[in-house]
Amino acid sequence: MNKPKIIFFDVDGTLVPLKGAARPRTLEALRRLHQNGIRLCIATGRAPMEVPKFEGVTFDAFLTYNGSYCFTPERDVFKNLIPKADIALLRRNAEALGRPMALATKDRLAANGSEPDLEEYFAIGGVELKIAEDFEEMAKGEIFQVLMGGREEEYPAILKDVPHAKIAAWWNRAVDIIPASGGKGIAVEKVLEFYGISKADSMAFGDGNNDLEMFGAVGTGVAMGNASEKLKAAAAAHCRTVMEDGIYWYCLEQGLITT
Repeated sequence: MNKPKIIFFDVDGTLVPLKGAARPRTLEALRRLHQNGIRLCIATGRAPMEVPKFEGVTFDAFLTYNGSYCFTPERDVFKNLIPKADIALLRRNAEALGRPMALATKDRLAANGSEPDLEEYFAIGGVELKIAEDFEEMAKGEIFQVLMGGREEEYPAILKDVPHAKIAAWWNRAVDIIPASGGKGIAVEKVLEFYGISKADSMAFGDGNNDLEMFGAVGTGVAMGNASEKLKAAAAAHCRTVMEDGIYWYCLEQGLITT
């Protein structure tokens, strides 16, 4: 295995437990990796304003909205929008299912209604579900992602007649809807290109099915011990769970950091 020049990290279930903050050893691993000259990138379904702060850790790039909006602290790297016509179709489908939906713009995340699945989905990320009084106006802007409650059996109805969007799910009661040409995989490719780093020199840690494409885009995909069975099957390596400081121990065992 090449010593990576860049590592991409999913957030929920990878860097932080689904309920709680990042563990001290995870923070220690991140700080040491950066000190060793390895670039660190967030790769999450979360909105830019929802990315948690990691004390003493500097990230080089952020892949947010499942890769639909990627940026460094200095500049935008990649933007991938859901077409307006598809937003209208998704709204129609959500209404037919009796589901409210939330729209994600560059600096805002708000919904046209509320329900338990969507509220709990937001709560996992420590975010309050806000209702937009100007939802119609919001829908006319740049939309990177749509969020709504939904189980797997509802996926066909959610995407009915929608040609340019797809589902990226990491929880069984809600979905992130992203551009059909989007996903963490294409975003990772754009960021590698931006830095001039080869696929072989990249690594990623993840736990959910929305990390599958990311694993395909890096040299080494490492599945957390708490990862989905599908992701574990696609991974080049496995580590302990997020609660067992999986990232820290894996990096130590692979010589990426030292004690």
